[in-house]
Amino acid sequence: MSVILAALTSDPNLLRCELHRLQGQVLLQAGPKANALGVGAYAQEEVLLRRFSSGEALTLDSLAPPHESEALLFHAGQLPLGLSLEENTQPFRSRRWLFAHQGGVRGFELLRAPLLESLPDHLRRQVRGGTEGELLFAVFLKRLRELGRTEDPRLEAEVAGRVLADTAREVARAAVQAGVARTPTLNLVATNGTLLAATRYGEQPLYCTRLEGSAECELCEVTPETPDRQPSVGAHRRCRTVVVASALKRTSGWVELAHGHTLSVGPELQLHELSDS
Repeated sequence: MSVILAALTSDPNLLRCELHRLQGQVLLQAGPKANALGVGAYAQEEVLLRRFSSGEALTLDSLAPPHESEALLFHAGQLPLGLSLEENTQPFRSRRWLFAHQGGVRGFELLRAPLLESLPDHLRRQVRGGTEGELLFAVFLKRLRELGRTEDPRLEAEVAGRVLADTAREVARAAVQAGVARTPTLNLVATNGTLLAATRYGEQPLYCTRLEGSAECELCEVTPETPDRQPSVGAHRRCRTVVVASALKRTSGWVELAHGHTLSVGPELQLHELSDS
């Protein structure tokens, strides 16, 4: 089973600290050992991807980028033999966008050709690997392009959330039209560094939580007794972070997204939930 972890924070200098706060709460691998592990983050105008080897000791601290970043997206999964790790390891990237998919579509080989056919030429050429996730990402980008919002820095989080939900629905409809009886599992997460959207479509759970400011940080050696005059004290108390995760060690303090629901989070870190109904 694959794993997704995503975060959007109000203070890019403290993303590392916020990930550390999740110790004991989230799992970075679940089930069989993953062989395709990747994380994406932002460094000003750059979008940086890192890949991890399957034998590497992976911790929340090791996911943190060595630079400030407002957002992070991590995925760990098991690729079948014969698929290139370089081309198929999530998250996938296109310009400012990072995207990850968790789950599966039974009979996806029946959907691949019609979904590819629905894409404009430049997006079709971007699909180089053999995974479902990369093609789902292209469908998401197609829908953003139809709105003329692919590169819009003012894109509203709610709009991105609706596009992500529409992507899941489009693939689900294609599955029905192809005669696939089982409902696909389409947990999708996307970020452009300033907003975060996540949708759950299917039985596989997806959770979210909001971390409020903290009076202590082990990494920065901030404790409740640290004098207020130290800048790091106020920074940690003001920091807020929204986290989306698919695999938890404990669910206390987390909210599970219902099937057909989409979460969108903008720069102000307000949570908006959209339902299919």
